Amino acid sequence: MDLKKAIYYMVFSTVAFACMNVILKYLTEYHTFELVFFRSIGTLFFTFSILIHRKIPILGTHRKLLVFRGVIGVTSMSLFFMAIHYMSVGSAVGLRYISPIFAAIFAMFILKEKVKPVQWLFFLLSFIGVIALKGFDKNISILGLVFAVSAAATSGLVYIVIRKIGDKEHPIVIINYFMCIAAVVGGILSVFNWKTPHGMDIVLLLSLGVLGYFGQLFMTKAFQIGETNIIAPIKYIEVVFSIVAGIGFLGEKYALLSIVGMGMIITGVLLNIWYKRVNP
Repeated sequence: MDLKKAIYYMVFSTVAFACMNVILKYLTEYHTFELVFFRSIGTLFFTFSILIHRKIPILGTHRKLLVFRGVIGVTSMSLFFMAIHYMSVGSAVGLRYISPIFAAIFAMFILKEKVKPVQWLFFLLSFIGVIALKGFDKNISILGLVFAVSAAATSGLVYIVIRKIGDKEHPIVIINYFMCIAAVVGGILSVFNWKTPHGMDIVLLLSLGVLGYFGQLFMTKAFQIGETNIIAPIKYIEVVFSIVAGIGFLGEKYALLSIVGMGMIITGVLLNIWYKRVNP
């Protein structure tokens, strides 16, 4: 029963994130940092409410690491939002999913973890997928590719920082720091490019934070009650949902070989996850 519930939670999470990605693409007329600002304030409504209601210390204890995680997180988020301006939603999401590879490489140097030879083959498969995706998706510019890969690299670094924090801080405290820093950075950097939203755009902008929060919440719940090796791969359905939503709501088009490239990226990452599970 718990496994079934965990699967439902993860599917809900991927749907929430996919919807957020499509809305981001729809709102690309707004500056990246204005999108970052609205993405953060929508989530802060929930995080501050929970912290105050449960009387959890808002400032935490490992403040330097929390701030560093927030800064790197904002950098990754901003780069991903920029990437969406230059490519289809599905391609941007697919490229972002090479972040576990960067996390493994960073862990090798920072946490002194070992990467076994066969894992490099899995990494190579994913990077060939990146090259194939760039080569066959004519909507991906070099600048967009740089933004997407950089977003994945900084996201990989976020994983390392979170592992350094470990269970020393409440998860909501970590998210709250991230969103507070995002609100400040996004608010300041969007001042000179601010476009005042009207009507439905206000609802859509605020929904970014709501969808992001529930996507994170359902994902956390899924991992809490389900087996990681079963639940983790479901996360990659987000790419499929994003492609379908992009085609259905935004009229995006994908070449068959672009889909193959995305498949190679995801396969390489999933093989690495599987290998680490059976060879801890």
